[in-house]
Amino acid sequence: MIKEININNKNINTKIIIKNNYTKNYLVSLSRSNRNIFCIVDAKIKKLFKNIKKKNINFIYLKCGEKIKNINYYEKIFNTLLLKKIDRNSIIVCIGGGTLGDLCGFIASTVLRGVEYKLIPTTLLSQVDSSIGGKNGINSKYGKNLIGTFYQPDEVIIDTSFLKMLPIRELKSGYAEIVKHALIKDLTFFNWLEKNYNKIFNLNTKVIENAILKSIMIKLSYVQRDPKEHLINSNSRAILNFGHTVGHSLEAFYNYSDKLKHGEAISVGILIESLISNKLGYLSKNNLNKIIDHFKDARLQLSDKNIKNKELINIMQKDKKNLNGKINIILLKNIGKSFYARNIDINLIKQIIQSL
Repeated sequence: MIKEININNKNINTKIIIKNNYTKNYLVSLSRSNRNIFCIVDAKIKKLFKNIKKKNINFIYLKCGEKIKNINYYEKIFNTLLLKKIDRNSIIVCIGGGTLGDLCGFIASTVLRGVEYKLIPTTLLSQVDSSIGGKNGINSKYGKNLIGTFYQPDEVIIDTSFLKMLPIRELKSGYAEIVKHALIKDLTFFNWLEKNYNKIFNLNTKVIENAILKSIMIKLSYVQRDPKEHLINSNSRAILNFGHTVGHSLEAFYNYSDKLKHGEAISVGILIESLISNKLGYLSKNNLNKIIDHFKDARLQLSDKNIKNKELINIMQKDKKNLNGKINIILLKNIGKSFYARNIDINLIKQIIQSL
């Protein structure tokens, strides 16, 4: 069953298609335009495209991981595209996970001052999160995603057949973002996830597609109202960063290595920021326990041995949402109800984390 979402307003003009086993047919149909198409693809799925031999489709394969999100890989791919004579009529198609999407979106927005961009996310994490909203960029030694642009793909193709290739660790990494969407916006969705999470892990296509669609609609509700994250109220796109103040700090602490996947870091971040919500008097103990119980049931990452490390707090203070040395953080008032908490005393955050 095809699910199609069309977003067409002054900020976003994107079509999102959710369709199982669709990618090859999509690329072949795209090639009929006779425009030069540059497919930048995760090398792990190279074999899937060996039979696509179209003169105007160029495949560029990359060994992916968080390590590619830096200026060196940006320059490498940029120069490859120029060498292959990319022009303003060309199309860049990214086929891979979130890190590749972040890099490709940044490249597409800057090569020749911007070319048409299509995105085919291949991990659950990228399908429910990074593929939606037009954020892209690379990391620096000072933190994650500090160099980048807002650039919307004109099409996002979500093909759930790719999920069959993922280990359970990757599925759970993506699931953490699905739960995040429920926690910030939709109690009914959270209750549904409590009953259906095993079907997602067991790759039930109908259930996965419903979970992806619901997550996308929640994310879009923020992106459309605040595409460049300027608002500081309950409509702010920053609400989508629930769990990420702590989560991104953990990732930076581990130098974005595979010791801790993005979704695992966010899972820990969600629990700690839920705890902070409770300690500051916003989230009830009952709802906090409900969140913890679901994370335990789904066997998501619950904690990290370095969570009390002083360096982690130092990294946290560099978060893009912070100003004047104060922590700006997304907290919960209830399951399904979140808000933008500003100017929280860093010492309070330190005390709560040290009390774990």
